[in-house]
Amino acid sequence: MVEAPTHIRLYGTAPDSIVDGPGLRYAIFVQGCSHGCPGCHNPESHPFDGGTLTSIDALMDDIRSNGLIHDVTLSGGDPFECPEASAEVARRLKAEGYGLWAYTGYLFEDLLRRAGMSLDNHGTTGDEGTNSGACDQGADAPDRDADKTGVGDQSTGACDQGAHGEGPGQDADGQGVTADPHAEAIRSLLETVDVLVDGPFIIGRKSLGLEWRGSDNQRLIDVPASRRSGRVMLWHSTTFTLEKPANW
Repeated sequence: MVEAPTHIRLYGTAPDSIVDGPGLRYAIFVQGCSHGCPGCHNPESHPFDGGTLTSIDALMDDIRSNGLIHDVTLSGGDPFECPEASAEVARRLKAEGYGLWAYTGYLFEDLLRRAGMSLDNHGTTGDEGTNSGACDQGADAPDRDADKTGVGDQSTGACDQGAHGEGPGQDADGQGVTADPHAEAIRSLLETVDVLVDGPFIIGRKSLGLEWRGSDNQRLIDVPASRRSGRVMLWHSTTFTLEKPANW
């Protein structure tokens, strides 16, 4: 059995974020980016050896210490760049009842493929937009950086840079197909996330009017609903109206 990661490399945290998903949230920004998306707000988060190597126990203690927080967002850097550590954080959060969003520069379909998963019908809702590339910026808060693509440190689970010259599923010589070494962790993370914001941040499609995303090609994917239905299902904010009582 593979030992669970004990540390994660972080660019930083935002204990009271209102721009990384609905409501008051604790935002976790992992360190490391291999894409360098034009328009990235936080280029300092790109180096895989930057940031701070942080105990997952300490991170969880900090989240628990805020009694107002019931939802957490994994961003970055890209949580799927260090999926082992991110999956361990996500597992602990869900075990304690927290809601969980994640930002990634990967497309949902590509992550499913890497994890050896699939949606039954491989269908789409028709309104999720189209994506290309592999960097994601998410919301347009001043502290938002581009989300990225990479690998995890095998000893501590902290984000670290590996060989990016080989595409997932391709061996070092470009011949044949090999299993993705991070498939299990990616699968675990996908099985834990409630909403996945996927796709590249495209500066030419940036709009300040978008909710929880930086460019209009990005999707807010309801992961559990997508897995149940066998097709990509988008997440939408719950809306309701209250009528004024007749005697007011």
